Amino acid sequence: MASKDIIYDKIHFRHDTRWSGRLETAEGGGLLLCVACVIEMLESDDISSVRKSYALSAVSALLKCSPGALRQLLQQDPQVSIHFIASLLGMLHTMVDPATLEKVDQVLVLLLLELQSELPLHYVLDQVNKQVIDQLNVKDFLPTFNFLGSLVETLPSVALSLVTQYVPLLDRLCSVLLYPDEGVKASVVYVWLKLLGASGGSAAQSLPVTIRNRVCVVLLQTFSNASSPQLINNCIALLWLLVQWGEAVSVLMSNVGEQFMCSQNQNIPISSSQNLSQNQEQQTPDHCHLPLILKKLLLSGDVTLQVTSAKCIASILVHSPIRYSAPFINADVPEFLFDRLACTSSEVLLWSVYSCLVLLIEDPLFFSMCHSVYGIESLVRSLKQALQLNNVDVLKQGLLLLTEILERQPTNVHLFPSPPAFVAVSQAVICGLSSPCLRVATQAASAASTLFRLNHQSRPVQYQELQGMLGAITNRFSELPIPSSNNRQSRVNLKKPEHNSLVSWSEGFLLQSLLCFQAACRLAEECASDPILKENTFTAPSKISNGPDSLESLRQCLLQCCDSVWIPTVVRMCECAPNPQILQVFYSILSSQFTLLSSVMPAFANKMASSGFYRLALEHKGIFCVGNRNTHLNAACCDFLQKLSMCLLSQSVSASSVYQQDAEEIETLLLHNLSSLCCRLSDWPTLLCESPGLQLCDYKGPRATQYCLLIILHLALQQGDRLLPDQTVFSSVVWLLRSVQEEGSCTLPTLVLRASLYLLAVTQDNSTTLDGAPLDCINKALSSCQSFSSLYIHHPAILHFICGHPLLKERFGALVLELWLTKQAQSTDTELTMEMRCSGEGQEQEPATEIVELLSVLKKHQSVILILLDIVCTREASLAELALSALMVLLDGQSDFEADLCTSLKPALLQALQRLSFESIGHVHEQKPVEEVNSLPLVLRLLCVTHASNPPSPLCSKMDEVHFKLLYHVSHITGRLNQSNTESLLPALSYLYCCLSLSPARSTDRAVSMLLSNCGLLEHLQTILSSSSSCCCSSSSSSAPFIFSSASPSSALLCCSHLLLSSLITLQHEHSMQVHKSLTWSLETAVQRILIQKRNTDTLLLVSYLRLLQALLNVDLTSTLVCVTTGPGLVGQTPLEPEDGALFPLGLRGAQCLLIALSGLILQKNELLLRASVNCLSSMLGFLQRKSPQTASYVVRQPWSRFLIYWLHSSGESFLLHPAILRVLTLLMRHDNVVVLWDPDLLQVIDAVEKKGVKKLSLEASQALRLLFTQIQSGVLQPPPTEEHQQRVRSVLESMGPLPPSEKPNLPCSILRVGSVSICLSDFTVNSESALEDCHVHLESIWPS
Repeated sequence: MASKDIIYDKIHFRHDTRWSGRLETAEGGGLLLCVACVIEMLESDDISSVRKSYALSAVSALLKCSPGALRQLLQQDPQVSIHFIASLLGMLHTMVDPATLEKVDQVLVLLLLELQSELPLHYVLDQVNKQVIDQLNVKDFLPTFNFLGSLVETLPSVALSLVTQYVPLLDRLCSVLLYPDEGVKASVVYVWLKLLGASGGSAAQSLPVTIRNRVCVVLLQTFSNASSPQLINNCIALLWLLVQWGEAVSVLMSNVGEQFMCSQNQNIPISSSQNLSQNQEQQTPDHCHLPLILKKLLLSGDVTLQVTSAKCIASILVHSPIRYSAPFINADVPEFLFDRLACTSSEVLLWSVYSCLVLLIEDPLFFSMCHSVYGIESLVRSLKQALQLNNVDVLKQGLLLLTEILERQPTNVHLFPSPPAFVAVSQAVICGLSSPCLRVATQAASAASTLFRLNHQSRPVQYQELQGMLGAITNRFSELPIPSSNNRQSRVNLKKPEHNSLVSWSEGFLLQSLLCFQAACRLAEECASDPILKENTFTAPSKISNGPDSLESLRQCLLQCCDSVWIPTVVRMCECAPNPQILQVFYSILSSQFTLLSSVMPAFANKMASSGFYRLALEHKGIFCVGNRNTHLNAACCDFLQKLSMCLLSQSVSASSVYQQDAEEIETLLLHNLSSLCCRLSDWPTLLCESPGLQLCDYKGPRATQYCLLIILHLALQQGDRLLPDQTVFSSVVWLLRSVQEEGSCTLPTLVLRASLYLLAVTQDNSTTLDGAPLDCINKALSSCQSFSSLYIHHPAILHFICGHPLLKERFGALVLELWLTKQAQSTDTELTMEMRCSGEGQEQEPATEIVELLSVLKKHQSVILILLDIVCTREASLAELALSALMVLLDGQSDFEADLCTSLKPALLQALQRLSFESIGHVHEQKPVEEVNSLPLVLRLLCVTHASNPPSPLCSKMDEVHFKLLYHVSHITGRLNQSNTESLLPALSYLYCCLSLSPARSTDRAVSMLLSNCGLLEHLQTILSSSSSCCCSSSSSSAPFIFSSASPSSALLCCSHLLLSSLITLQHEHSMQVHKSLTWSLETAVQRILIQKRNTDTLLLVSYLRLLQALLNVDLTSTLVCVTTGPGLVGQTPLEPEDGALFPLGLRGAQCLLIALSGLILQKNELLLRASVNCLSSMLGFLQRKSPQTASYVVRQPWSRFLIYWLHSSGESFLLHPAILRVLTLLMRHDNVVVLWDPDLLQVIDAVEKKGVKKLSLEASQALRLLFTQIQSGVLQPPPTEEHQQRVRSVLESMGPLPPSEKPNLPCSILRVGSVSICLSDFTVNSESALEDCHVHLESIWPS
């Protein structure tokens, strides 16, 4: 044999050259091959096995490296090919060397693959069939079995030929498996493995049923006795193939108690050992039970066998879990599977075991034998191990197993009796919820939902762990992608499958999370109903009942998570792609919230209703529930809407039986009509305007549906959710009321009338004007109710609606105002108490919201004041007090009233005063104080406002009579008041002062005469003045600042007294009226107050002092009404000096002090105080000029005059042109020409006038400027002005034009209200020049407005 070529030199020469050829090899070059040489070498016994092995190796290499080369040589004569194959088959039985046998097997397989012909293949199969059947010793046939397995593996088509044409051979192969030699068994099992697995199992489908069943039986027999690793691996691999088919599984699992007989036609004799093995096949194979075999494999240390065993179990159970689970459960396979979980970290084994257990738990026997109790701890431990592997499928399958166990576990057997066990499983679930994979998180959420069942809770209940699971789910919501609006279309078009799958997973996670939250809410309700679980009696003493591990904490967590995260997330997810399943669970959860924490449910319901959940639920019903679709979603929406409505209703009704009955009727109405209300909101107006026809039932039918719509619109609108446009709601309600009346029934249910009234009131502003027939219809509907209070809802719109329409106001105005005031008192009692505690009683409180709303109604519809006034005068004390307080607040902020209202108010006030006057007389006879009449202050204050808003007209004598009657009764009542009743004295004196200041000149004589004859009034004034003087004197003797004591009159009362007295002094002097009682007043006290105590005295009180001083100085301090007293502080000691005597009772010192005080008050720049000071200064200088001209000139030349002028010029141009300042300059120039200098004093005034312009000056400022310039032209100035300066003065006067003789500059004839004091601004107009020229006419008639 050559060194490289495959030839045998000794015999090659006699072979035909056609069987030789040089073939290309992989290494390059050619290789000479002689087929005849190879055949002869293989058949010759003289050739050593080494040469044969070499030749076989060379042929094998050639077949691998040069496909088709050998086929060309052999195709010359097919018989040579057959001969070559026969030689190789013969070697399988004759060759002993294992290495050579392996090469023979390899060459034979490669050769058949090379020839690609049916003839050689069938020849081989025929020979193998013949040899197997004729073979006496099965062990010698092992190489043939190995070759057959390799052949089927290499040529899968051989398998189909075997199962169709060589059935006896297959039957023989089954019999061989009973042979005790495990090597042979392993080889035959390998043949079956390749045979059944060839061509994807297509050959196995053609396998005869008897053969298949026999294979199953002998496999079990073989497997049960297998000990070698090779045989075990082959058996488990073959079993894995068999369990894929249901028929095979049926045979494998039904062999218990049955006998399987082998074929009666055995074509070869067998030895005694073989007979023994065959007899074993005929026995009942209880010991061959498949579950026991697989259980044995689970106990092996080989992970691969354990994995395959678990896979086989899973494959068997897949076909029919209920049918095949019992044998495995009875064999305690679940126990061993759980043991595998506890001690492995293999991902494949974990997944396989999880899969097996998922199928096994479908049989109730699994739980009755307590396998779940045994393995739950191992399962939880394996889940923690799986979390570290980061294998999504394994973790998902483990969580699925946990979910199924928790789902199916009997309620009477607890899996987690101790807290540590429950904590462990909850932590595992939380880790699953935190997984970055949404599929894992979804399965973990499913496990959490089953873990929230009551039977799975430990004792004590671990509420904190439950909150942890809820928190883990809630934290994932921020990662969920928001579906786009075209999400559904993209799903249909199959665009972006990754995005679609992510959205689908997100929806799945959201749905499962909602189910978990629903289970948590159900658990909270169950625990709340169980006293033991509610108190959690086994909790450690260190944990308080409201701590983080309490039921209260869980319920708060549920409500907070639902409110802050869950609701926004679900709404956001369902905005673009609503899902009926998600919405069904969502609304069920919302319904359950109403039973969690009753204390916060009102606020929760208000928030939901105001956030549009009425609209949301109704729209979802209209989209998904039309035509009886999604009935469960419809039921969930109805339940939610009903609970939301009843919760809102419970806040707006009282606990009376009438309201409770209405609430029950509304609940019944919603219960029977919400389910049928499955239409879009746009269809509601049509439903409301339909004619329902005959109504057979009060709470069912079309009319009941309309009532239901009204109630929903009412409750939603109360929270700001406008389901329909206001105009649509308004017209629909009016139509419904008219429709009911046209049917002949004017009586609607109270609940419907209440809702209708509210809807009409709230939507009236955005609707058409209500008048005519619609208004009559509404009035008729409201009048049909026996008790208007049952229709009343405490809302501002109701108040505005009733009071805004005369017809309704006349019929229901008093009723709605009474109810408004009563409800306001009930709602603010508690709030007022809390505010007083927090802020202190001494602080002034803001008006309540109800009062503010009532004020807006009163200002918009001022005629309502008449109704309130009637309530004050005619209703019981409690209600009258409420109306009184409302009117008081109105008067505090109201400056004036409309003229028409005043015209209507004054007769009503006159009647009230007449009644009060009559009552005051009765009280006097009964020796009761008149101040018990609590409406008097209000009536007096109303009189002040109405008098200031509508003073008496000089052209209307009738109104003069009304005014005089009012003045008479006020004067009469004031004289009878108790001195301590300052609440009534203050508005009374203020009204008397306003009457004197605003009344026409021709009517003041009667008014003054009547007041001067009222001794009681004068006594009140004397008491107030005396109390003020004593308080001031006591204060001056000490260094402490002056503060009114509780016994002294209030500052406001003293102000009113001063103002009234000043008017009386002026008018009494003007008309020379007779005085029946004189008053005494301390001038020293007044000067002391103005000079020394002005910093501690209210500005308004200083103004009143100056006004009174002005009136007295105008009459030279001598009045028959007021006797002015003095003291040594003003006139010095007796005997008096000539100067003091001339100026008595003021004196020289008093004059100087008063002038210094007035200049100081002018410097304060307070508008009212400035005017009062200048007027008082004018009267003071006039008094001095009349009594002692030298003294007047002397006091004007004092340094304070120049200082005052300097300060006035330094205050700016705008202040320099103030009428009061111009008046001061005129007065100083008139009494002394030296004090005021032309330059810079008067020159600055001219510059300021020219810069601003005469046209921009007020009428009062123009008149004061005219007087100043007139005084400049008539006086002598030092130094004298130049011709240019005089021309400038003349130019300004010419630009001002002539002033008509009748025109007088003055402030508007209006009332300034400062707190409780009313001041007539016309009294503080800067005095005109005519007043100075005539010193005995101190005050002209009040100019009418």
